[in-house]
Amino acid sequence: MSTPIIILILIAVGYLLGSINSALVVSKLLMGYDIRTKGSGNAGLTNSLRVMGAKPTLFVLVGDIAKGVIACLIGSHLMGALGVLIAGSAAIAGHMFPLYFGFKGGKGILVGATMIAVFDWRVFCVAIAAFIVLVAITKWVSLGSIVGSCLVPVMTLYFHWGEDMLLPMMIILVAMVTAVVYMHRSNIVRIAHGEENKFSLHSKKEH
Repeated sequence: MSTPIIILILIAVGYLLGSINSALVVSKLLMGYDIRTKGSGNAGLTNSLRVMGAKPTLFVLVGDIAKGVIACLIGSHLMGALGVLIAGSAAIAGHMFPLYFGFKGGKGILVGATMIAVFDWRVFCVAIAAFIVLVAITKWVSLGSIVGSCLVPVMTLYFHWGEDMLLPMMIILVAMVTAVVYMHRSNIVRIAHGEENKFSLHSKKEH
């Protein structure tokens, strides 16, 4: 198989897997409502925890990690590290704009974190450490997500300097970070005004 065909296959497989939005599936099957009509209206992990509580959110967590891992492993098998990023970024796009749910999904942070963990554990450790520290200090999950995401291409440049596939890897990662920042644009405005929602371990159930 030629490289362009492999890339198209990875994009298609990644996107279709990413479109299986675990938060939407769990909210509809277990809770009887669409998570996008509750809380912040986002079909992501944080809103799931606030609205549905810890136990249903565990299924969301497992589902989103699983689809990211499957997409990335297929990418790794077919094209190595670059394949991980191609399939993983397609899964993120599917999660953000799911084919099965009217192209309205989550922000792709968990799927993105899974992609980075499969791609390079060192980059993942730096990004997740920044995320944990910022959330612990500020209680703003969105701020941790944005800063952690922005560190990914920086640390990739550091750890993979001189590699043949560095340029296409950087293009994919910069595009991913741009998408993350865009999806958090409303959060950024609230952070600038000190009005962003604070993270709490106490979930708020809405029916």
